[in-house]
Amino acid sequence: MRETAGRESLILLAPLSGVVVPLERVPDPAFADRLVGDGVSIDPLSDRVLAPCAARVLQMHRAQHAVTLSAAGLEIIIHVGLDTVALRGEGFSACVKAGDEVGAGDTLLAFDADFVARRARSLLTQVLVTNTDRIGSMSFGSGTVAAGRDLLMRIVLASDRAVARADEPVARIESVPIVVAAVDGLHARPAAMLVALARHFTADLRLVKDGREANVRSLVSIMALEVAHGDRVTLVARGADAQAAVDALATALVSGLVHASAGAVDTGTARARRLRTMPEVPDAATAHGPPDAEVHTSVGATAGVHGCLIGVAASPGVAIGRIFQFRHEDTVPDVRSADPNHERRALEQALAAAHLQLDALRVRLAADADDDKAAIFAAHQELLEDPEVLDRAAAEIRTGASAAWAWREAYSSQADRLLALRTTLLAGRATDLRDVGRRVLYLLTGHGGSVRAIPPESIVVAEELAPSEAASLDRTRVRGFCTTTGSATSHAAIIARGLGIPAVCGIDPRALDLADGLRVVLDGDAGTLRPGPTAPEEAEVERRQRLERRRRDSDLAEAAAPATTLDGHRVEVAANVGDVEDAARVAAQGGEAIGLLRTEFLFMDRRDAPDEDEQTRTYDAIVRAVGPECLVVMRTLDVGGDKPLPYLALPVEANPFLGERGVRLTLNRPALFRQQIRAILRASIAGRVAIMFPMISTVAEWRAARAMVEAERTALALPPIPIGIMVETAAAALLAELFAREADFLSIGTNDLTQYTLAMDRTNPRLAPQIDALHPAVLQLIERTVAGAHAHGRWVGVCGALASDHAAVPVLIGLGVDELSVDVPLVAMIKARVRALRLDDCVGTARIALAAADGGEVRAAVRERHP
Repeated sequence: MRETAGRESLILLAPLSGVVVPLERVPDPAFADRLVGDGVSIDPLSDRVLAPCAARVLQMHRAQHAVTLSAAGLEIIIHVGLDTVALRGEGFSACVKAGDEVGAGDTLLAFDADFVARRARSLLTQVLVTNTDRIGSMSFGSGTVAAGRDLLMRIVLASDRAVARADEPVARIESVPIVVAAVDGLHARPAAMLVALARHFTADLRLVKDGREANVRSLVSIMALEVAHGDRVTLVARGADAQAAVDALATALVSGLVHASAGAVDTGTARARRLRTMPEVPDAATAHGPPDAEVHTSVGATAGVHGCLIGVAASPGVAIGRIFQFRHEDTVPDVRSADPNHERRALEQALAAAHLQLDALRVRLAADADDDKAAIFAAHQELLEDPEVLDRAAAEIRTGASAAWAWREAYSSQADRLLALRTTLLAGRATDLRDVGRRVLYLLTGHGGSVRAIPPESIVVAEELAPSEAASLDRTRVRGFCTTTGSATSHAAIIARGLGIPAVCGIDPRALDLADGLRVVLDGDAGTLRPGPTAPEEAEVERRQRLERRRRDSDLAEAAAPATTLDGHRVEVAANVGDVEDAARVAAQGGEAIGLLRTEFLFMDRRDAPDEDEQTRTYDAIVRAVGPECLVVMRTLDVGGDKPLPYLALPVEANPFLGERGVRLTLNRPALFRQQIRAILRASIAGRVAIMFPMISTVAEWRAARAMVEAERTALALPPIPIGIMVETAAAALLAELFAREADFLSIGTNDLTQYTLAMDRTNPRLAPQIDALHPAVLQLIERTVAGAHAHGRWVGVCGALASDHAAVPVLIGLGVDELSVDVPLVAMIKARVRALRLDDCVGTARIALAAADGGEVRAAVRERHP
């Protein structure tokens, strides 16, 4: 690092030996069009990737084909090959991990060049800076470069812009006429920047054009002025810091917004180059969406047609079908309300939740260098704080309207206002306003409204699917689905596995831009969506489907046989059930018990809690569906965190996963808890029933919950039933021996145990690839749990997603787990997996797994020992 004309620069050495190739010549639009970042490519002649400078490792991709570094405020990605993520780590070996400090020339990763070249589309290796806003200028080496010696890039960093401020505050300030320099005028993104800048000041700020004025804190108000490139406007400010505010905003209008609004890729010749070089896409792919999104939409569609969109494998299987975009209408169940204060609080909570959702999307997209889309979600956040929308909603609530109805009227009227504008670019922003408005409306009502009829052979694409929506998908028409949110442990993923259909979560948000009817391949094993498959690709998919059907038929034919290893070790395989229909299918799949009944299915997607009698009838029907000899383990209500209930009016929490959820919530609502306990006890008359409590962290919680069960059982004069806990926190795992002295069994919920152990939110799509329940830290807690339980003769089950992970089965058996509880369609497959193993081999694998560095090492060991 050194100074260049008063500005800092960074030199990157070649990480590989090879020939320098300009990005424009890389046969992948995501790189050639600089959607990922700016930089250069190398056609490699060596097989070890070296650090191009002193840096900190931000991330080693789980497929080990790409590494991200941080140096001098820049984020640098080195991506080996094209479509190499599909190799899932085969042929690659990571030499560093996230958090490591490396020096120039240190080895980051190694790869088998022959192996990768035979299986990937290309070995071209991209060296990219993702946060291009930090770049002032770049220059590149050329010809053949030597790894660790020759210059590959010289980057001059962008200088920070100073903001002018006045020495003395003035009560009212009016600027001179300002000529707006933003290329497309004040459309959503530059307007959002203006709104964000205005928040730094206390003054009342107005933007005036042709005698009309706009509140500078209102995105809709600014856009409604229809300010175009070259228009003259005036800033008016009133307040203590009025002069400073006018100076800062005037500076932004005449200079800063030009660059910030258009972005490094889409301005001037760069935008023209992108449009010239993009292959032609079907007209339908760009027939929807606002005009200023046309370039983005085309890029999204092109990236899809010529390569995979990447997500997280959520439900196994592969399917060929046609895109169906799952969207909702603006429906409101109740127009009036008797309690304005309650409605006001409900709206505040929904707005806060929507902010968090949009922030997660914005941060994820910014990290993926999709700055265009990240900026759109940032603009959506500004819409959530638009004073004219909020004031209209508040006024409607004061007159007795429900929060949902008031909010819908407020955002709809503003969207209609934009729709009526003369400028097509700004009128198109009505779509953005309706999009963010529906997000809040969904949170208020708990449902997404009506949806168009889904045609046959559909691959459903959605931003998110509520559990009821995923469960209601017609399997005769839907071949699979993908969502831009969630992870392999999300509720939609759980339901997909229950339905036995392929699913991908956390998919690249550009999937939302794909046109209805576009033919695609959804791969729930690899976590990809490939639009426009070729005939050979479809033939390969059909071959995989035939093999999978034969294997599934074979597993099902043997489903009734016990899950006993080759050397005689017995493992019980149970089913996770979410409703009566699931329970009715357990026996046919070979399920030996219900290891987890998710009782919250009765409480979700409704406006009132079910009463005791309704709960009793449902639980009784489930017990009778599996028969009197089959144990049914019922988990008490597990909501809060990522599972809100609108009628419980849960408070907005800064860290909801660390707040009032699971047994903490029900203990704080004893009437609700006792009602459910009584219903479960009454249903136990029909067969074998056990009860377990979710999210237990302390012995005091366990004893309080158990005491409530015993009090209600005594009052009902019923015999005792087994009572256990879910081990979902490190505290419960570490105290397993203590809990096992009093509890009848322990069931490990690996989804939450993993997120708490790794300190990673399992609903965050940015973190989904890193959340691996086979991480040795999680496995050590499972080992501790098993040891504590077995010391007192208690059985241990695993009912989280890990139990149905093909690679995890030998590890869990080797750790001593007694029961694996999986989604109903996977029962026969997991039983077949158990029958193909030997206990002594599994014990050896578990020992290796416990000593591994990460989940990737564990999976590699399993592949080697149990192919």
